Amino acid sequence: MKFTVAVAMSEPSEYLDLARAADEHGYHAVAVPDAVFYPERVDVPYPYTRDGQRFWDASTPWLDPFVAIPAMAAVTRHVRFCSNVLKLAIRNPLLVAKMVGSAAVLSNNRVVLGVGLGWIPQEFAWCGTEYATRGERANEAIEILRLVLAGGMVEYHGKHYGFERLQMSPAPSAPVPIYVGGHSEPALLRAARHGDGWSSAMAKEREIVAFIARLATLRRELGREQLPFEIQVACTDVFDLEGYQRLARHGVSDVLVQPWLFYGSGMRASLQEKREGLQRFADDVLAKFELKR
Repeated sequence: MKFTVAVAMSEPSEYLDLARAADEHGYHAVAVPDAVFYPERVDVPYPYTRDGQRFWDASTPWLDPFVAIPAMAAVTRHVRFCSNVLKLAIRNPLLVAKMVGSAAVLSNNRVVLGVGLGWIPQEFAWCGTEYATRGERANEAIEILRLVLAGGMVEYHGKHYGFERLQMSPAPSAPVPIYVGGHSEPALLRAARHGDGWSSAMAKEREIVAFIARLATLRRELGREQLPFEIQVACTDVFDLEGYQRLARHGVSDVLVQPWLFYGSGMRASLQEKREGLQRFADDVLAKFELKR
């Protein structure tokens, strides 16, 4: 079992300190969220809350993941970094490949690319992309990322993206793992077909068990059940050692955590409270698992 520290909702000034603390206490990774901007009005409900409302506001800080990740990598030695998740379908895949590849090179291959579609129509319209084709374009974008990040001269000719032979240098010296996020059937199929892993949004244990079972079925149908595949989850009703051991038995390999929330500090925790939470959780939980960085 791996444990990844989620820095969502943290102040930008805390990112480097939290990365150092995660590195010091043996966490596997730090997960950085993605939001380009906050539309005052949105045309569709947020898919991961019961009432469809966003649980953040216009003043909530969000750093670009691939600006934050190299900065955190520069002050750490072991901990990895994951975008959770990058809104891939609103971005040009060649520009994403350049960002991700650069971060992977600078961090000595400590980058995992978590991707999703994005859910707000305004994001697509104002970034100059199509909302209706976001799924198809994300599928092609993942194929492009794998091609370009592998190095060498490549070309691609798809329905939505295409380019003649090109090479992007430097390329990472090891493959960048790609985790695909989302709870819908198309998202699970995308993860099963194109991903090195799946990343959940906030979900209860029983929901996660069902998603894992569905992913296993899809991967078996696609003939990919023997390939390595990570299950990264944000479980909203498991907070202790026994629960994490149970998640491991379900097949979960990586849990997103904000340990300061487990010890009463809340969302407004100070940096010191966050550091103390990371250390306490490492003593209470991480030390009980055979952790793999």
